[in-house]
Amino acid sequence: MAFGDLLEQVGSVGRFQVVHVVLLAVPVMMMASHNLLQNFVAAVPSHYCRGHTNVSLSHMSPEEALLITVPLDRAGRPQRCQRYAAPQWHLLADNGSSSSGDGFDAEDGVEVDLQGCQNGWFYNTTERTSTIISEWDLVCDLRSLKQMAQTVYMGGVLVGALAFGALSDRYGRRILLLIAHLLMAVSGTCVAFSNSFTLYCLFRFGCGMALSGLGLNTFSLIVEWIPTRVRTVIGTLTGYCYTIGQLLLVIIAYFIRDWRWLTMAVSFPFYVFFLVAWWFPESSRWLVLNNKSEQALKNLKRVARFNGRSEEGEKIDMNVLQESMKKEMASAQGSYTYLDLFQTPTMRTMTICVSAVWLSTSFAYYGLAMDLQKFGVDIYLIQVIFGAVDIPAKVVITVTMSMIGRRPSQSGVLILAGITVLLNLVVPHDKQLIRTSLAVVGKGCLAASFNCCYLYAGELYPTIIRQTGMGWASMMARVGAMVAPMVLLAGDYIPWLPGVIYGGAPILSGVAAIFLPETLGSPLPDTIQDVEDRGSGRPSKKSTKETIILQKTEMNLLKLAA
Repeated sequence: MAFGDLLEQVGSVGRFQVVHVVLLAVPVMMMASHNLLQNFVAAVPSHYCRGHTNVSLSHMSPEEALLITVPLDRAGRPQRCQRYAAPQWHLLADNGSSSSGDGFDAEDGVEVDLQGCQNGWFYNTTERTSTIISEWDLVCDLRSLKQMAQTVYMGGVLVGALAFGALSDRYGRRILLLIAHLLMAVSGTCVAFSNSFTLYCLFRFGCGMALSGLGLNTFSLIVEWIPTRVRTVIGTLTGYCYTIGQLLLVIIAYFIRDWRWLTMAVSFPFYVFFLVAWWFPESSRWLVLNNKSEQALKNLKRVARFNGRSEEGEKIDMNVLQESMKKEMASAQGSYTYLDLFQTPTMRTMTICVSAVWLSTSFAYYGLAMDLQKFGVDIYLIQVIFGAVDIPAKVVITVTMSMIGRRPSQSGVLILAGITVLLNLVVPHDKQLIRTSLAVVGKGCLAASFNCCYLYAGELYPTIIRQTGMGWASMMARVGAMVAPMVLLAGDYIPWLPGVIYGGAPILSGVAAIFLPETLGSPLPDTIQDVEDRGSGRPSKKSTKETIILQKTEMNLLKLAA
């Protein structure tokens, strides 16, 4: 008897499994809110320099005060980062004529002295009553700090993945899930009450760590308490919770325009989730593998009672439990490290190509998803569109993976995503509909790429080192997400450079994906030698193991919303 048979015996997909999955999946929606929160809390409002403190402008209208204080840029808008060194009173008599952005008076032909915003800025609070940009004046010389804040957050996600992954294998999924919920709630609350940008970044780093802990342990507990045959369906539904979360964020942000209250709104539910998480039983699989069989047996009997199968649960004793876990305990033997991913030719080539796919997918995805203001469309509308496009994108990629294979699907969506980003570089900025449409197609392709690469990577790596390979790939994705915001800063010097990088990276990785082996309809490799045999064209000596195929590949599919 396998452990999966024990799950069938204590209730299969019974009341416990339904409640268990629902309670675990709901927080995934709020995870999406935290992941994309900076689109709203760090929105850059229209701004211009304050007037001179030693000059009274109270007798003037705001338009007149602005006219004599701030020059216009080449597009005829008030300069954001410069003002006149002295008020230009003559402009009031010149019927609104003003100097150009280079400090040259267009009418009189006289050079005008300009200076920075020495007395701060005025911000347009029509869209958002406050953001971290207006709170701490993160504009002009300090504008790069906006991107740094997102990089720090993604750094927390990376550190959290490393820390929570190792700790959950040692101390259990349940306790680390509780810690992650509490860390997210407390860190989010501290973010909302931060009185400096430094503290804001520090606590956002904590939110990033918590996000990884929530993702890893949520999906582990889901996988390890449901039967193999329903994992694909449950995994897909859970993944769509993240998509719903993107849409939920728009609703919350629309009604809460202050960045502190918005942060509180998406953080406070985690206090409730923390309390609810005490109900979850620890994974019996993990308990047995860590010599805690008695507690594992109690949890199985508890699940059986919840599902109304007390009699079947009583038939399970210690001998039956340990016998069912023999295969899992045997496969857990042996120690492998990240070095094993590079020691043989086929594994090395495969790991390099997989790294390129994951890094560029995450890099381009967050490059698009975290800079919505550049499209010139209402930020709430564009966020809804960007979230909704994930739904058809994931359906299409699932169909193509099943019909034409993983490799052409992975390569195709990456190349198409890169082409759409590059095409946006030649579309005039006033063609908002075309620019937005191309961006939406690109974002949908990158979402589809995420969906594909989780499943594909799980099928490429052998059983004995699969989680190590997935961990490496996930780390590459986090690195891409960290670098993505910083690339935007290059646009201050070469406006078209970020677009070229964001578009070129997916195309290059799409080409790299062509060198990966096709896995559609193939049995999963169990050993590194199986991978080498596949790479050399020799038939593998291993037999097809249907149970392992379902368990391993579907477990990795469940991570698509992470």
